[in-house]
Amino acid sequence: MAITAAMVKELREMTGAGMMDCKKALNETNGDMDAAVEFLRKNGQAKAEKKAGRIAAEGLCTVVVKDDKTAAVVEVNSETDFVAKNDTFKAFVEAVATQAVNSNASDLDAFMAEVWNEDSSKTVKDALVEKIAVIGENLNIRRFEKVTAENGCVVSYIHGGGRIGVIVEAETSVVNDTVKEALTNLAMQIAALSPKYVSRDEISEEYIAHEKEILLAQIMNDPKESQKPEKVINGMIEGRVNKELKEICLVDQVYVKAEDGKQTVGKYLEAVSKEAGATVSVKRFVRFETGEGLEKKQEDFAAEVAAQMNA
Repeated sequence: MAITAAMVKELREMTGAGMMDCKKALNETNGDMDAAVEFLRKNGQAKAEKKAGRIAAEGLCTVVVKDDKTAAVVEVNSETDFVAKNDTFKAFVEAVATQAVNSNASDLDAFMAEVWNEDSSKTVKDALVEKIAVIGENLNIRRFEKVTAENGCVVSYIHGGGRIGVIVEAETSVVNDTVKEALTNLAMQIAALSPKYVSRDEISEEYIAHEKEILLAQIMNDPKESQKPEKVINGMIEGRVNKELKEICLVDQVYVKAEDGKQTVGKYLEAVSKEAGATVSVKRFVRFETGEGLEKKQEDFAAEVAAQMNA
């Protein structure tokens, strides 16, 4: 397969690796982008989660909370940032989130087929099509997620005017301002540091084994480190895996507001539980970031002007 400059550029943006390294990776993997990312990781030239950083689409994330027990977060995309800041678009996204928090739909197709709460003569899809006609730009209800707390409460946080939306579900027998403030603090941390899991209990053995495989490949590709005894190499791998888990597991992260800069989120929750007089624990969280994983259309304004002149 012929390796193009565009492919090299895309892989570089995905991984942060050098251009020549990206070209080599694509050649080694016959142009398979995912395999090329894996190749770069094993050679220590790319970070594990870089691929998820391809965030470019415009739009908004919004959360609606109902009775401290139920919340829904939605992402609605637009073509331009200009429309994303439009009051008409913002009102529509809010209406979609309100629809979601009252919905029993299990997937997006079912959600789009529901009767639109603001006009029973339309479906959600009809309302979207109508809004596209009014705004004059393609819009897309990309995703939604509804969270219901059975034994506790939910809190929400919106960052960057709708760039990131977070819901935190907590288990607790006490729901007061102290507990809500603490959970909101954690929602802000989730928005900022983007953990993948609440705790290590959620991580599969397959994931750990895969990360160890990557780390072993990195060590064996290093002339100095590969000469170390097997026991030392295994210790290095365990240490690096533990370091990674501290970054991706919420309760293991350092609490960003910790005065000593050392207190973990888990220890912070213990302190909050003591103050509230009841155990407060995070059961789950949802984090939406606008455009997550989407490619933004690359505009070539010079070519566009030239085409119009030639026409």
